[in-house]
Parts: sequence; C-alpha cells; structure tokens
Amino acid sequence: AKMLGKEDGEHVLFEELLSIVTAISNLSSLPLTVDIESGYGDSSEVIAENIIELAKVGVVGVNIEDSTVVQGERLLCDEIEFANKLKSVKAILNQMNITMFVNVRSDTYLLNIEDALEVSIDRIAMYQRAGADGIFLPCLKFPNDIRAVVASTELPINVMCVPDLPDFEMLERLGVKRISMGNFLHEAMLDSFSSMLSSIVSEKSFGQLFK
Repeated sequence: AKMLGKEDGEHVLFEELLSIVTAISNLSSLPLTVDIESGYGDSSEVIAENIIELAKVGVVGVNIEDSTVVQGERLLCDEIEFANKLKSVKAILNQMNITMFVNVRSDTYLLNIEDALEVSIDRIAMYQRAGADGIFLPCLKFPNDIRAVVASTELPINVMCVPDLPDFEMLERLGVKRISMGNFLHEAMLDSFSSMLSSIVSEKSFGQLFK
C-alpha cells in the first residue's frame, strides 16, 4: 500500500494487488505469500474466491487479519465470528483442492488489548480449531509472552520487527518460526532516499551518490 501512496485497510483494490502479485510471481521462483488484510470481502465465499485467484498465479500462503479498519480506526473482530469465517474459507479451499498456508494475524498486541497474552492464547486455540496453519502476532516482543504463546499451540508462531524485539538467535530458542519486517525496512529505505535527495539539493551536487 505504501508503495502506491496508500494506507493499510484495503485501500489498494484487490485487482491492483493481484496485478502486483502476478508480476512478482513471474519474476521469482521463491515461495510467495501475500498479505490479504481482512480478505477483501465480507463473506467466506468472496474471501475464498480471492485466495483461489492468488493461488492461480502461484501464491502458496496468505496472511489474514482478525481486525478491520472502519473509518480510519482499526478494530478487533469478534473472535467467534472470525473463527467461523475462517473455518468456512478453509472448507471451500479444501473442496476446490486448493493448498494454501493460511497465516492468521491476530492484532491483540498491535491494538494493545487488555490482558493481551490471555486473549491471544484463547483466540489462537479457536483459530487452530478453525483450520489456521500459522499465527502472526504483531507487537509480541517480550520473551516470557513469546514463550507462553509458543507453548500454547502446535501452530508455528510469526512475530514482527518492532523495537526491543529479541535477536534472531533468542527468537529461535523461544520457538518462533517466522519473522516479518512490516513497513519498517521500507520506511527506512524511504528515509535514506529522502536524506539523499536533500543532500543533493542543498549541496547542488551528486557527490553523495558516489560516496
């Protein structure tokens, strides 16, 4: 979304997303996973159709969130409704013989929910029963919380790059299986780019480009 000058919250149309994903898939032989935010649909049928379209262009995994953005505010979904929707989506994919790793992003920590650890563990158990293949908890960073989450489920746990996140060696010891960078690397690249442009303008020289 940031690359297109837009914010998260499905402001990028699904057709735009599919076009970008298709281009990436055509250029890379690496396994490709895609963030589909809330699924780009209100019903299980529409979400499943979107995932099937992604599978057709080579996508092997998706992230789907248990929150939605409403009038600029991100809100946590009801866990039972989300789990039921997830279960239906997985059932449709299975009926269509579509193999897709569905990584559920739970935004309990991101939204600073009270008793985030307990709420997360309850949601993870529900999502596991509904057919989730993995769990992504952005802003989960404290070792004791990570250890407790990993111990609570058989599903692989995914964390996100945030300040004070333990290093990779510690995360591996804690049982984390995947690390996402979120927007942080992209933002750092943009900051570096902006700084370089400012230097070129102020110095009236391209010298900074070649240092």
